[in-house]
Parts: sequence; structure tokens; C-alpha cells
Amino acid sequence: MTITVDYIHQLKKATSEALAVCDAINNETQTISEINTLLPQKGDHKLLLKTEKILLSDLIYVFSKVKNLSEKAQFGLAYYYDAIRNQHFADEKELENLNKLVATNAFKSHFNTILQENILFDLSQSKTYLLQYLKQKKHHKWKEMQQIFASFLALVCDFDIHKNQNTAAILGVDFNLHQEYEVENDSLEKVLEELHELIGLENVKKDVSELVNLLKVQQKRTAQGLKNIEITLHTVFLGPPGTGKTTVARLLGRIFKQLDFLSQGQMIETDREGMVAGYVGQTATKVDAIVTEAKGGVLFIDEAYALSQNLGNDYGAEAVNTLLKRMEDFRDDFAVVVAGYDEPMQVFIDSNPGLRSRFNRYFHFDHFSPDELFAIFEIYCKKSDFILTEEAKEKLKDTFELLFEKRDDSFGNARVIRNVFEKVIQKQANRIVLLKRISKKALRTITEEDIPEPMETVAQVFYKKQEE
Repeated sequence: MTITVDYIHQLKKATSEALAVCDAINNETQTISEINTLLPQKGDHKLLLKTEKILLSDLIYVFSKVKNLSEKAQFGLAYYYDAIRNQHFADEKELENLNKLVATNAFKSHFNTILQENILFDLSQSKTYLLQYLKQKKHHKWKEMQQIFASFLALVCDFDIHKNQNTAAILGVDFNLHQEYEVENDSLEKVLEELHELIGLENVKKDVSELVNLLKVQQKRTAQGLKNIEITLHTVFLGPPGTGKTTVARLLGRIFKQLDFLSQGQMIETDREGMVAGYVGQTATKVDAIVTEAKGGVLFIDEAYALSQNLGNDYGAEAVNTLLKRMEDFRDDFAVVVAGYDEPMQVFIDSNPGLRSRFNRYFHFDHFSPDELFAIFEIYCKKSDFILTEEAKEKLKDTFELLFEKRDDSFGNARVIRNVFEKVIQKQANRIVLLKRISKKALRTITEEDIPEPMETVAQVFYKKQEE
């Protein structure tokens, strides 16, 4: 049977994810306008086309390059076409009729009509408009759209963007993202300077410095023809959220590259959702795709313990086993950093002998102290052109003392400070908007009046615990 319940469920999930990203891009007026200027003009008057319509055209273009499209592939594209029109002809309760439908001349005629009416450019052109624009602009949705595009094509017509040697020629876009993560004129000294400029994290800085020294000595021994023990780059980050784990993982990738232990040094971030699919056979595909993107650099898996938690299926275990195989396949040019709370992460590592044998380096991230929390707030102010009065500083310090006293394992540290900063800026805006004359100084200055009462902030941060 060509069309199955699982296939319809996968199509529903894939199209929902695609339309969510398209909606986000549609809200960016300048982006939509710029993409539309790239499209060939049709007639004297041209309406602005939405992202989902341009994505459909790009998909049709790739479909035109695939020989002998299967009924499954035709059905998949027709499903997406109906989804963007808020119509759904695919009812999983009518599988028998659906499989009869896709074999009819009427459906094939409908499919050809979709192709003819929705392609926005000459099929002889070797490029995709949406993907090319997002790539060139280094748009913040490029990576997400890349993954959606790749997953959809893999699902409906078994077209593997990451393995197909003609991908760049077909799409007019190189799907190798590694060069986008390179830092201009990067050096080991530059990376280490950035590391030591981070607020707090003294234990982590010490651990990284010791690791760097070890890798340097390994290089010298190799240069002298001496034997070396095999050093694993895979690392476990333990600690609460908002303590800089993602930032340090990114720096590690650059450090490993500068020391020639990784070829690219990029850091790719993911979590359970990015690795685990909802249906049999799809999880391994998702893991392979994310590992391929991270090869040559660091794969950072946040809240990795969720992969071992029983959520009603064993797809998490499938993700772990696939990851372990890829870690072995790419052991000379691939590092994995798994992160999360202390106890759940220990359970995660102990859940699989393969994890225990590959992860033997642990970095511990502590909560930021009240002084460090205040220093983080000051950085936000500096980056956004704000200054604090002395009275505002004292009130903030009182707030951060209380937050530190009330902290628990889930306290968000820098993420909480970001939220406090945004709340302060909102209060400041509502204060100065009433002024008859708003000077540049007034626009920049945060006063004591703009700082919420310390207990009010504590109540908002820990409201769930107070309700309990």
C-alpha cells in the first residue's frame, strides 16, 4: 500500500513545521518584499507572494529533477498544496480509497495542474529562490528551513540533500553550512580570551585550560614521533539553565579546530525534539541529518537526559544508538557535548554502556552569584545603550540577592536576568513617554522607579513554587 496512516501522520507533522516557519517569515515585511523582488515578474501588477507559496515553487522545481516520481511523492506534494490552502483531502480513515485515488488519471491530471500553476520560474534555471535568499542573507530561519526542506524531500521522494552529490547544482545553493560558522581571523588566543572574559564560570575556565594544555602536549608528542593515548573530545556539561553551557560549547568547537583536533569547529545545537521522530524509521534519519551537519565540529545536545526518559515509545533509545554509531564512524572529526541537570544527566549516561565509555569528561556549571547576576545585567545595559543611576543599581543588587537566596536547580540565571532587563526597559518606556520633552539622556537612563520591587520580581520568577 502506497499511502499509510504513518505516512499521513508524517506529512501532517512535516507540513505543520514548514507552515510555522513560513508564518514567522511572513511577519517580516522587508524579507517578504526582498524575496519577491527576486522572482520573475508576471504581468503589469504583481502581488507579494507569501513564503509558503514560494516554498511550494521551490519544491516543484526539485520534483522536476527527480526521475519517475512515485505515487507516494505525488501524493506528498499534493498534501502540502492542500495544506497551504487550508484544505485536507487526505483522511486516514479512507486509506483504501486514497490508494485507489492516487492511481487514477484524474489525480495525475490534478497533480500536473498543481505543477503547472504553481511554478514561479523557468524550470531550466538551476536554483531555488527561497533557499537561495535565506542562505545569502544568513537569515535566522535559514537553518530551520534547510532542515524542513531536506526532511520533506527525504520523506516524500527519498531525495537525500546531504548525500546527493548534485545538490548544489540542482538547488543553486550549497547545503554545507560549515563555512558560515567560521570566525574571521580566528586564533586559539582569541578564543581563550573570549572564554576568560565570560562572567563567572571559574571552574569551567580552569577545566578548559587544562584540556587545552593536554591537547597541546599531545600535539608535541605526535610531532616527536611518540605514542599518544586516545583522547575523547566528548564532554558532559552539568548544571542549571542559563549558565553559559551553549556559549562554552561553541567556544570548544573553535578551540578544537585551532588545535587541529576538528576540521571545521562549528557548533550545532539540538535537543530531543531535533533528534527523535514520532514514527518508526524516521528517528535514525533525523539523527543522521543533524550529525552530518555537525561533522567536523561539535554537536551540542541540550537536556540530553530526555533521550532516555520513557515517553511512551523507545525512539529516544533509537536516537542514542544511532548517535553512538555515528560517534564511532566519525570519531576522528566529531565531538558531542551533552548538557543538563546533574542527577538526570548521570542517569542518562548510566543508561547505556556506550555512553559511559565515550563520555568521561565532565564540566560543572554553577549558579551565578548575586554580583555576577548584576554584572550580566550591566552587560545588557551596555549593549543596548542604557545607563543605571546609583539608586537603580542598589535596588537591582537587592533583587539579585533575593533571587540567589531563593534559587533552586531550575533557576534560569542569565535567562532570568534577561527577562528582568526587558521588564525594566518596559517600565522605563512607560515612565518617559509621559514626559513633555524626551531628551537623549532620558532615553538612556534607568532610574530606581524603573526597577520593579525586589519581592515582586521574586514572586514572578518563582510563582509556580508559591502556588504549590
